[in-house]
Amino acid sequence: MTSTDQQPTRPRTRRLDTTDLALVAGFAALVVVCSALPAINVTGIVPITLQTFGVLLAGAVLGPVRGFLAVLLYLALGAAGLPVFSGGAAGLGVLAGPTAGYLIGFPLAAALTGLLVARLPRGAAARNVPLVFLCGLVGSAVFIHTLGMAGLVLRADLTWAQAFDVDKVFWIGDVVKNVAMALVATSVHRAFPDLLHRRRAA
Repeated sequence: MTSTDQQPTRPRTRRLDTTDLALVAGFAALVVVCSALPAINVTGIVPITLQTFGVLLAGAVLGPVRGFLAVLLYLALGAAGLPVFSGGAAGLGVLAGPTAGYLIGFPLAAALTGLLVARLPRGAAARNVPLVFLCGLVGSAVFIHTLGMAGLVLRADLTWAQAFDVDKVFWIGDVVKNVAMALVATSVHRAFPDLLHRRRAA
């Protein structure tokens, strides 16, 4: 058979296997634990929690697809009625409240953080804390803070200036949580160097 008679080979799309599903479930549980820890409420509207740490860590460790799915699973559990949101809240009403923008931004931030970390030079995710930190900070700024403020404008009847005043309270904490995330993520990638890139295999 000549080469012209051969059918073109289609690229194989790797589906999630049992290891991927276990990682997704495990990191969804991690976000639940971070949400269950005591929150600090300094704005009266949006509490300061460790959720962001778990969300961005999921993206940085698992990559864009599995990180997104892990956080999406967390939101699905809360929407289904399990008390996994901050303060033990649950149900679809939370996703329609003033914090909805922040929650909606979580899986998108995990995906963007994972995408950026996955695009780092091979090995950088295991040794370059500042770069991983910047990836998380970008993911948080682009989606969590932006959509969070939009949610406050739409659901809390605030102006954009007022929403900005509420949101800026979280900036210092966000930097601290991203530093912690980067330290943990690089340690994980040193221990499991193929974890982030295993999905690239055919």
